[in-house]
Amino acid sequence: MITGGFQNIFKIPELKKRILYTLALLIVYRIGVHVPTPGIDSQALADFFARAQGTLLGLFDMFSGGALERLSVFALGIMPYISASIILQLLTVVVPHLERLKKEGEQGRKKITQYTRYGTIVLSIIQGFGISIGLENMSAPGGAPIVIYPGWGFRVMTVITLTAGTAFIMWLGEQITERGIGNGISLIIFAGIVAGLPTATANTFRLVSTGEMGIFLMLILVIFMIGVVGVIIFMETAQRRIPIQYAKRVVGRRVYGGQSTHLPLKINTAGVIPPIFASSIMMFPATLESLFHVEWIKNIVAAIRPGNPVYELAYVALIFFFCYFYTAVTFNPVDVADNLKKHGGYIPGIRPGKRTADYIDRVLTRITLGGAFYISTVCVLPSILITKFNVPFYFGGTALLIVVGVALDTVAQMETHMLSRHYEGFLKKGAIRGRR
Repeated sequence: MITGGFQNIFKIPELKKRILYTLALLIVYRIGVHVPTPGIDSQALADFFARAQGTLLGLFDMFSGGALERLSVFALGIMPYISASIILQLLTVVVPHLERLKKEGEQGRKKITQYTRYGTIVLSIIQGFGISIGLENMSAPGGAPIVIYPGWGFRVMTVITLTAGTAFIMWLGEQITERGIGNGISLIIFAGIVAGLPTATANTFRLVSTGEMGIFLMLILVIFMIGVVGVIIFMETAQRRIPIQYAKRVVGRRVYGGQSTHLPLKINTAGVIPPIFASSIMMFPATLESLFHVEWIKNIVAAIRPGNPVYELAYVALIFFFCYFYTAVTFNPVDVADNLKKHGGYIPGIRPGKRTADYIDRVLTRITLGGAFYISTVCVLPSILITKFNVPFYFGGTALLIVVGVALDTVAQMETHMLSRHYEGFLKKGAIRGRR
């Protein structure tokens, strides 16, 4: 059972060491979130961010685990690394050199990782400089300046501090991936989001104790959240399995091949990238309005506020677009068909080569539609609950997708470690399997 599976974790020295190492580095990350950048009036900054909720700054602050709100040394978070990784993935499609590196295996992957690190530093310098300039022009709602001593000294110090913080987070993530358990970058984002859960839970209980929120409504909210988590788990493990047959080959007196297997296609191939991109675009006007206070920008922001039908329709349309776009960038049916053909594999009833690529592309297009519907529902439903029913506790949408997805991936890796050493996993029947 699950309890027995968790007990088995501590019977494997290597797995225990990896988990403790991961927890130690995450604690280091959370400590760094509270180390402030020099030259900032922290109270004025907190007042400004209280007004900036629902903007792009609020989204970045969520991914940084509150580091941006405090303007700590980790204020940029891991977003520059994620942005650099996405840019490299997009460039792989159009730059022949990067496409060749992608196909070279381990050495090519290391080279692309190196380029990603360089891109992260460049983006961090640009974003750090932009933040320093923006902070000098910002003030709290009461008129107090956020920067105590503006000028080039503050700008250079801020760029160096924030770039070094992002580089350190990137190093932490890579160390967790290599020596810990799970994907380090994803776990850092996970830790930042989960860090806000105790405060949100305490606020909810405070509202119940003061009578501002009924117990019945809270129970409905808890049941709703459990249901949404169940749907996310079901969809994130769901697969469309295309049967693959390998032709028999006779080498000397031995017969090779002839076995049957399958090609698993995830229903949600794009992951959490579509809602992140869509949220960034939808929050961009609100961010501009908070910085420049221009009348025509205010009119746009008023027309696309969360909960507004125009906002929800545009948000869903962007999620659908990025689901198909990012899937097309990261998954190439032609390459899959060529690899199958080289190794003597084929889909029963489908000719190898172009026909196989077309068939895989057609299946992928259909299941991506279901994945886009699922992501849109999870991301839009919490917004509707907040605006229409005044639900005060919000832990849904993109944040919930990331938290559940990272948790599933980490548990699957722990499961693999235990099963490889003949220990019972979390589930009595064995490893976590994708749903057909």
